[in-house]
Amino acid sequence: MRIYTKTGDKGQTSLIGGTRVSKADLRIDTYGTVDELNCYIGLVRDLNTDEARRALLKEVQDRLFTIGSNLAAEPEQQKKVIPDLKNEDIERLEKAMDEMDAELPPLRHFVLPGGHTSVSFCHVARTVCRRTERLVIALAEQAEVHPMIVPYLNRLSDYLFVLSRKMAQELGVEEVKWLPRV
Repeated sequence: MRIYTKTGDKGQTSLIGGTRVSKADLRIDTYGTVDELNCYIGLVRDLNTDEARRALLKEVQDRLFTIGSNLAAEPEQQKKVIPDLKNEDIERLEKAMDEMDAELPPLRHFVLPGGHTSVSFCHVARTVCRRTERLVIALAEQAEVHPMIVPYLNRLSDYLFVLSRKMAQELGVEEVKWLPRV
């Protein structure tokens, strides 16, 4: 099977359902950013040595494919063939955050991204997640968007922040505190 179809050579692509839209359409930008986030989550998963965490990050990647599929579908198609997000997906992230947070020192300062390459990549994934969330919110102002997507992305960015702190702790690197000039 050829991967190239040449149908996008004039700057258009198809949604699930067949409607042709510009590749610059907000919907395309949004699910393209979900794909970018998924790539960074894969990178963070590859850098992680904790097997339970790797399994959760794999689940996150699966959920991001669900989100991307949902965003790539025309509204009438979303109810027919697209996998769904569930509240348990959000609760799983919250539980994982609570478990990591119980082992972390209290957060008393803003934290600057850095300290170790793995931690930095986790922060990159977090910021791409926040950008994805903003794009989904903008899209929701124009079209129907599944109501679980924004809460899931919001919780995922929180999870990635806590994960970055936990990774720093496990790697034995000091968190880089932001101490503003006075």
